[in-house]
Amino acid sequence: MKIGESELIINQDGSIFHLHLLPEDIANDIILVGDPGRVEVVASFFENIELKKQNREFYTITGFYKGKRITVISTGIGTDNIDIVVNELDALANIDLKTRTIKKEHKALNLIRLGTSGALQADIPVDSYLMSVRSIGFDGLLNFYQDRNEISDLNFEFAFKYHVQWNYLLPSPYVVDASDDLIKKFDGVEIRKGITISAPGFYGPQGRKLRLAIIDPDINDKIESFELEGKKITNYEMESSAIYGLSKLLGHNAITICAIIANRQREEYSKDYKPVIKKLIQTVLERLTS
Repeated sequence: MKIGESELIINQDGSIFHLHLLPEDIANDIILVGDPGRVEVVASFFENIELKKQNREFYTITGFYKGKRITVISTGIGTDNIDIVVNELDALANIDLKTRTIKKEHKALNLIRLGTSGALQADIPVDSYLMSVRSIGFDGLLNFYQDRNEISDLNFEFAFKYHVQWNYLLPSPYVVDASDDLIKKFDGVEIRKGITISAPGFYGPQGRKLRLAIIDPDINDKIESFELEGKKITNYEMESSAIYGLSKLLGHNAITICAIIANRQREEYSKDYKPVIKKLIQTVLERLTS
């Protein structure tokens, strides 16, 4: 079936609408970062650069690290941007943009998000690394897609909503696991495993109060005390739930690894997290090529 022009928007040069990329521009291994400036930091480790393309906050560099072709893309902040990035990357891999038809042979991409995060448990030190083996979406994005229940942990969702007395005015949380293969690839003593909340904002949705009161001032204490099968929720960030959910539905592999730059329980913030991020990037690149 041919996909309509209003549904799959293609630029005059044949590239996908927002990312401005052609199918041949991307590698199978794709690093996602929020900050466009961090794309250059990742690419500074490449031996050579194949291409650079940018449109709005979406900046892409494809190059080679130790002979392996890798793409790095900035997504901007939030799961709404992830909806654009993951769907358009999938289209580049699995839709013939010229005929507007789905390819018969499916290609699975590896999507590795490298970001920053705030810890919710007091024992997680600032400037450490955390791999999200499971992500909880406060954003509601996946609820717009059919079959979200097929790839979500419904028991976890129910237990969590009951524990925190989830307000009915808020989007219903969804819970999705990372790729088992990527968990194994990046596992190591220097990277802690955890369960991550993706919030649809930085202030109220993460329990921060400046001049506006929030609907549940005790939400972070409730989250910190939640435990299921010996596992606790470890941190906040703003993208991983949508990456995991869309990747599962579309048949891709996804993982998020963050540098912990703040501890909300101890009210601590990193004095200088840029070297920490740089070391994380190098660690991930080494694991990708091992």
